[in-house]
Amino acid sequence: MEKKKFNFGTFYGKYGTFMLLVIIFLAAALFVPGFAGRENLTNILRQIAVVVILAFGVEFVIILGHINVALGSEIALIGCISAMVMVKVQEAAGAGVAVACSILVALLVGILIGGINGFVITRFNIPAFIMTLGVTESARGFALLLTGGKPVSGMATAYNLLGQGYLFGIIPLSVIIMFLVFAVCWILLNKCRFGRHLFAVGGNINAAQASGIDTTKVVRLAFIIDGICAAIAGVLFMSRMGSGQPSSGLTYEFKAITACVVGGTSLSGGSGTLVGTLIGAVIVGIIENAQNLLGINAYWQQVVRGLIILFAVIIDVVTKRAASKAK
Repeated sequence: MEKKKFNFGTFYGKYGTFMLLVIIFLAAALFVPGFAGRENLTNILRQIAVVVILAFGVEFVIILGHINVALGSEIALIGCISAMVMVKVQEAAGAGVAVACSILVALLVGILIGGINGFVITRFNIPAFIMTLGVTESARGFALLLTGGKPVSGMATAYNLLGQGYLFGIIPLSVIIMFLVFAVCWILLNKCRFGRHLFAVGGNINAAQASGIDTTKVVRLAFIIDGICAAIAGVLFMSRMGSGQPSSGLTYEFKAITACVVGGTSLSGGSGTLVGTLIGAVIVGIIENAQNLLGINAYWQQVVRGLIILFAVIIDVVTKRAASKAK
């Protein structure tokens, strides 16, 4: 019986991201003072919750071979609208009703933005990068117009608990919400026909069309899911800040995309897992946390983030070539 040769592409595709997480975690635990404490590890999860939820949404888009560079502006706009609804309704109907209304409005705005993105991209065949680049400026402008460029204050404690509260004084509520979003997205991606169609369209859109898949519907639904995740992330972000910040969310789109790419999602489409994206976000979160604990200059941290993206893309290309040679 012929012995199978070791293939780096196949091996890294299965275990690489997890092994990278273990190596980085152990290195940080050994060489960064205070990293391994329970309080700091919990803080890492709280810090990455918004990015992870954004990454779950954009994962659907990237699997199709598209991209969304407007996520930071989307969470600023949706979060500020949610905060404004919270304050207005609270004055008339109380905190409980206000929280429910603010979340509902945020979800509706997220669906609207995602729907517009998906419709314009498919109807006019516009590259997603160009479309969402335009949305980046428009959404940020609307956020500043609605708030007059000032933070929205006066939100209820119940609203702020979403981003600041803990269950049993130990588990951050934002982390629980993050895993609930993960569960729903995982089911959509792995247990529903929509998920199978998503990978088919991302892998080969012409073959997907030939097999009878409504590719336009798949793309539009993916962007709507992305918008819903942006809405949830926007609410969590503003509730954690305790106010609506129209200038917030800068670079969050790149953090979310980095989490996907580091987690093994190919920017060319057709492959990716939510577990990998979660691990990728944790890796990036650990690196940023370790740099903060070591007192590394913020400008150098930005350089490191860029290098992480470059490294992840190079690894993606190398592993794909290695895997294709093994076939």
